[in-house]
Amino acid sequence: MPLDFTAIDFETANSSSASACSVGLVKVRAGRVIDTAGWLIRPPYGHDAFLEWNIRIHGIHASDVTHAAGWVEQLDDLMAFAGEDALVAHNAGFDMGVIRGACAATGIRCPSYDYLCSLQVARKTYTLDSYRLPVAAMAAGFEGFNHHEALADAEACAAIIVHAAKRHGAGSIAELAAAVPVRVGHIGDVAQAA
Repeated sequence: MPLDFTAIDFETANSSSASACSVGLVKVRAGRVIDTAGWLIRPPYGHDAFLEWNIRIHGIHASDVTHAAGWVEQLDDLMAFAGEDALVAHNAGFDMGVIRGACAATGIRCPSYDYLCSLQVARKTYTLDSYRLPVAAMAAGFEGFNHHEALADAEACAAIIVHAAKRHGAGSIAELAAAVPVRVGHIGDVAQAA
C-alpha cells in the first residue's frame, strides 16, 4: 500500500492557537511507521502563559519549555521531517490552526501543506459512541497510549488513517479522502491562492 503521510499533533499552553508547547510527528511510508519525532516548544511571547486547564490536560509546565527552541527556531525541523507529505491530524482544524497561529504570532510565512482530518475519517469509517482520539484509535486496533502526549497522539492518528485506508481500499491520502468522502484541506500559500 503506497500510503505516505506525516501525522502531527500539538499541545498548547493556553487557548491561543499560537501557544504550541509540544509537537509529535509520525512519518508513514507504504502504510507503515518509519520514523517518529517529538519535542517541546517555547511558545512566543504574549502567547506563553500556561493555563492550569491546559497543564492538567498535557502535564507540561512553563518551566519545562524554558530552554526549548521557540517556534521560529523549530519550524524548519518540523518542515524537514514532514517534507512534501500531506499532514494528518485528529481534529485537524485545531492543529493546522496552531501552525497558522504560531506563524502569524512570530511574523513568519505559513508553510504550504495539504491535510486530512482523522476525526472526519473516523466518523465516516466507524460506528462509535464517541470519536475522541482514544476511542477512534481503539477502533483501529491502537490502544493503551498516553493521550495528550503529542507523539503518542500522532501515533494514534496515524494508526486510524492506516486502518481506515485498508478498510476503504485506498492507497493514498487523496484516495482515502475520496472514498470516505471528506475534503483534503490546505494551509499556507496553496490555501491563499485557492
